[in-house]
Amino acid sequence: MSAHGRCCLTAKDYSILEVMLERRRGFGDAIVPALERKLADARVVLVDGVDPGVATLNSRVLFRVGDAPAQTRTLIQQEVRGMVGLGLPVTTPLGLALLGLSEGETVLFERPGVRPERIVLDKVLYQPEAARRSRHVLPKAAESRRLVLVHNAGDDWQPPENPLGGPAKIRHRGGDDDGPSAA
Repeated sequence: MSAHGRCCLTAKDYSILEVMLERRRGFGDAIVPALERKLADARVVLVDGVDPGVATLNSRVLFRVGDAPAQTRTLIQQEVRGMVGLGLPVTTPLGLALLGLSEGETVLFERPGVRPERIVLDKVLYQPEAARRSRHVLPKAAESRRLVLVHNAGDDWQPPENPLGGPAKIRHRGGDDDGPSAA
């Protein structure tokens, strides 16, 4: 349970967890109770309305488990080959516990047969929703800072003069051209 109450999920993340729950219920997966609690306790917000300090899917987060040193991971939907140690799938109890937390929030991480540990979300280093919003804001701000042409190098260019000193002319031979000679 989170120290600050309900977790915050985007509508997209909530839908992904609902599908994950339905698929895993049929297999009697051990993560089903945690998924049910997460969905029941969630406060759902639109993608554009999520606070930049909330851990959403594909967010890069800095967190601590118990007294261990802080770790940085990207919350991903499922295990991806080739990204060992970089991603933390929300299909794992730890990934699911971090999803929806806000910066500074603490949650008790419970696993079967292991003493509960405290998880602290220190910082959301990157959140795709916040990055998307900033891309839409920057172009508007950049319009007031357009580049101004101060010198055009093309204006200084002059065609070269004929190396023989006179004006360049195209020479035509009288009559038809025979074409290349046969050697």
